[in-house]
Amino acid sequence: MTLEIHVKALRAAGRVLMKDQHLVVPCGAIHTVMGASGSGKSSLLAAVCGTMADGLVFEGEISLHGQRINQLPIERRQVGILFQEDLLFAHMTVRENLLFAVPQAGKQGQAEREKKVRQGLVDLEMEDFGSVDPATLSGGQRARVSLMRALLAEPKALLLDEPFSKLDVALRERLRRFVFDLVARRNLPVLLVTHDDADVADPRRVTNLVTPNAAKA
Repeated sequence: MTLEIHVKALRAAGRVLMKDQHLVVPCGAIHTVMGASGSGKSSLLAAVCGTMADGLVFEGEISLHGQRINQLPIERRQVGILFQEDLLFAHMTVRENLLFAVPQAGKQGQAEREKKVRQGLVDLEMEDFGSVDPATLSGGQRARVSLMRALLAEPKALLLDEPFSKLDVALRERLRRFVFDLVARRNLPVLLVTHDDADVADPRRVTNLVTPNAAKA
């Protein structure tokens, strides 16, 4: 059960960002994508989760657990993403932010959803923060809540778009360990985009993208 990405070509405004790449990410593994600005890292994540802007064209195939997903709408891909910005809802408490992500269920849906939120707060080591305004949290706490919100949506794969880059060095290291441990326990295939060698979870699973000028149509 894997996330598999076969890129024949990835183009933006007619310019080739990436071509002939094949990435296989098993469950529980973190595959790192590195490269200079403009080499197509974030565009690759957009192609996987389905948020491609106008002018971005993906040629190839993306499959998740054996199902081709690159022709599915965003809501059916079951791919979560964590950005540099935490993007928490300012008008909601921490609990409400987390609850927003939990899928609706059957008759006992609300009780089950609340249970998942409580467990999420436990996993975050933030049991007493449910009623807190996100604006009062530290940067690291906000990043952790954002991660848990992504996971509570029950994705089958997770994308990390430089989620540690705006944190100071000490906090970055703590959050990195927290994220890597949590996604490993969830047994998700994870694709991480970064500029920082320290973010590499497994040196055997790294793709270094060429600069745009090196990619020929």
